[in-house]
Amino acid sequence: MNILFAEDDESLGKLILHLLQKEFNRVDWVKDGQSAYEYAMLTEYDVIILDWMMPVLNGIETCERLRKKGFKGGILFLTAKDSLEDVVTGLDSGADDYLIKPFKYEELAARLRALSRRTAKPFEEFLTANELQLNLNTHVVKRDGHVIELSKKEYELLELLLRNKHQVLTRDVIIDRIWGFEVDITENALDALVKLVRKKVDQPGKPSIIKNVRGVGYKLRDSNGI
Repeated sequence: MNILFAEDDESLGKLILHLLQKEFNRVDWVKDGQSAYEYAMLTEYDVIILDWMMPVLNGIETCERLRKKGFKGGILFLTAKDSLEDVVTGLDSGADDYLIKPFKYEELAARLRALSRRTAKPFEEFLTANELQLNLNTHVVKRDGHVIELSKKEYELLELLLRNKHQVLTRDVIIDRIWGFEVDITENALDALVKLVRKKVDQPGKPSIIKNVRGVGYKLRDSNGI
């Protein structure tokens, strides 16, 4: 299950992130509603957890924007607001569930699993581009049928590019998604990671499958080599 977790409380965010990462496939943590919205536009999440009171965009505004953009996954609110009126407001904005702070982590995890079952979509097992294939179940990457051994960061970069193969991803977005916004990573580190992936997935005599968009970032080349 892929989860986006939006919570601006530093201590609570770190604790919940640590617990979620033990149980679920992928968990991304952001600290404001605008970032949550932008992340959700770039990656398919099964469930999004939204704190009600966040900077830039609050949880209600974020939820409404996501639903207007067609987000079909589960949305769960975390909030200290516990009046019936607040619950109704949260659910009417497009949320599927509502958990009052403070809460037990076990209850949060159970609600996430229930939401995932309720909003289950046909599971996309493979991501592909040209002769490249990435298996989301086994994390095996192949090109022309040949298995390619990748490190964790190399795999994460390739998966991110494949999930967004029709878009140019900026350097900042890629760095945030691979290393996290709290880690001080230079653009040189990103370029080095791209070089490592290219060395493993590219074929002699053919353009690199990862295209550098000068001054912006990277994207995957389409079948026409563009």
